[in-house]
Amino acid sequence: MTKVLLTGASGYIGKHITLRLLSDGYEVRASVRNSSKAEEVREAMQAHLPDGFGLATKLSFVELDLEQDAGWDKALEGVDVLIHSASPFPIASPKDENELVRPAVEGTLRALRAAHKAGVKRVILTSSVAAIYGTDLPHGKSEFDETIWSDPEHIVGRVAYTKSKTLAEKAAWDFVKTEAPEIELTTINPSLVAGTPLDKNFGASVSVVERLMNGKDPVLPDMSFGIVDVKDVAAMHVKAIKIDASKGQRFIANGGSRTFIQMAKALKAEFPSRRIPTGRAPSFLIRFLALFDGEIKAVLPTLGKHINPSSKKAQTVLGMNFISPETSLVETAHYLVDNGFLQA
Repeated sequence: MTKVLLTGASGYIGKHITLRLLSDGYEVRASVRNSSKAEEVREAMQAHLPDGFGLATKLSFVELDLEQDAGWDKALEGVDVLIHSASPFPIASPKDENELVRPAVEGTLRALRAAHKAGVKRVILTSSVAAIYGTDLPHGKSEFDETIWSDPEHIVGRVAYTKSKTLAEKAAWDFVKTEAPEIELTTINPSLVAGTPLDKNFGASVSVVERLMNGKDPVLPDMSFGIVDVKDVAAMHVKAIKIDASKGQRFIANGGSRTFIQMAKALKAEFPSRRIPTGRAPSFLIRFLALFDGEIKAVLPTLGKHINPSSKKAQTVLGMNFISPETSLVETAHYLVDNGFLQA
């Protein structure tokens, strides 16, 4: 049985990757930053796996910190594949970009060095489409694809989260090229991740749907971005293990691009009684509101931009058939309603 070390297993995406790995017959050694999170992951798996699955023999836990060396060597003993999905993802940018950049880069390199030392040759890294779209679209291209890299000096590319994902992924490819050529690296680059969480502990990306459903903004910014279902993101990580053609490749995970207004209209159609605004805001108003709201401020670099990342490579090489953004958004919203996360 193939044994996988998965970092960030207690995260929104991490739990879905754990479930997909277990369902597909892998043995999972899940890393959590704090051992108290292990029971949370175990309970989430038990709720979604069939009775008699034998979870105790197929799922184990180790405690690892992206910023500490302790435990990494032991965690990788006997491991066949490393999936490194642990990385911070806030909606609002921190005052100090190094709160994101440093742990993202250092954590990625720490994981890769430990894999190299342990002789683990197969690594799947969770990156982001942010490492791709933070630059101007090259002449002659109508969509962002895996050949494009964000520019940390560009107005979009220098946003703290975007910069952290770009520098972390570049560090990974540079490390493999210069220090560990035997490592077969694949990166998965998701757009905004939506879809039903496996439990009541989930990440910041779901808050975008929560914000729309609560009608927090009376009008919406003029911008669009890619959306991908969390189940598809998990599937891509596991498919990459099995498909040799994925080695040495980047893959955008994107079910389609939508504007904020299109997202709001999809939710309004499903929940007609909720006060979900669907009007477009003048850009000057968004800039004014950004003075008082960190989450609004975070969208300013992409205001007026319509980002369309291409998932053709994932469809061709990994055989992906992506869930539509509308389905992901509506399922996320139903989850938030059913579990009492939304205002009445």
